[in-house]
Amino acid sequence: MEKSDRALIIIGGKEDRSNDKLILREVARRVGSGKLVVSTVAMSSGTDELFDQYENAFRSLGVKHVYNLEISSRDEAKLESKLRILDDANGVFFTGGDQVRITSQIGDTPVYERIREIYDEGGVIAGTSAGASAMSETMLVHGGDEESHVIGGSVRMAPGLGLIGGVIIDQHFMERGRVGRLIGAVAQNPKNLGIGIDEQTAIVVERGNGFYVLGSGAVYVFDGSEVSYSNIAEEDLKKTLSIYDLRMHMLSQGDRFDLRARAPRRMKGRAVEKLPEKEEEETARVA
Repeated sequence: MEKSDRALIIIGGKEDRSNDKLILREVARRVGSGKLVVSTVAMSSGTDELFDQYENAFRSLGVKHVYNLEISSRDEAKLESKLRILDDANGVFFTGGDQVRITSQIGDTPVYERIREIYDEGGVIAGTSAGASAMSETMLVHGGDEESHVIGGSVRMAPGLGLIGGVIIDQHFMERGRVGRLIGAVAQNPKNLGIGIDEQTAIVVERGNGFYVLGSGAVYVFDGSEVSYSNIAEEDLKKTLSIYDLRMHMLSQGDRFDLRARAPRRMKGRAVEKLPEKEEEETARVA
């Protein structure tokens, strides 16, 4: 594997695949002239069509070596033929679908161990939608899309891939009204930061210490470390959640977040200058 720029690129979904490809362009930049493996494990059908879309997008961005890792069972995740697809890979990209399919099919398998090695050795691991939720140690599975979180409601969590710790990630965030369910998840375990990512938006996590925002939407960080009270543990499972002194940060492109200090930061001037521009898109919208 050629040396690449280690990072997690966690995408809120519906990233542009046909025009400027702002977020996919960042994945391609970090993979460079190396090999990118696109995994459609989260999908139960339509995998070939979806892979073709991503292959065309990444090849148009200069990635010469794009391979499909399609896994439909845990037994397949143990096959040598599947492992060979990951040989010398600089990056792995998880598509959307169902995050439980990702963890149930590849969790604690040779394929997962190899993906972990790629990341630990300096590779890029990216995921969109379900592929984003699966990145964390604890992942949101489904439910709770109602505007206000109800204790004992349909929110369900499960172990994720564990590529980033101390956070719970939600995607399609504002578009699908998921504020209540992410706050409910943080209320259950305030040691975890809740990170909600809008569509057409990503966080780029470098060295596990923090991230910066890339894209046209927003990223919302919910910090429960200073919560003074919540009724999440009360016996009445039909009550609406109450939670006091929850902190929220709303970030956009050009903002950083320090995961250790739990604090937002503005990117330094030179760092911001290196971000892809959104001006053409915004100008066209105004016109």
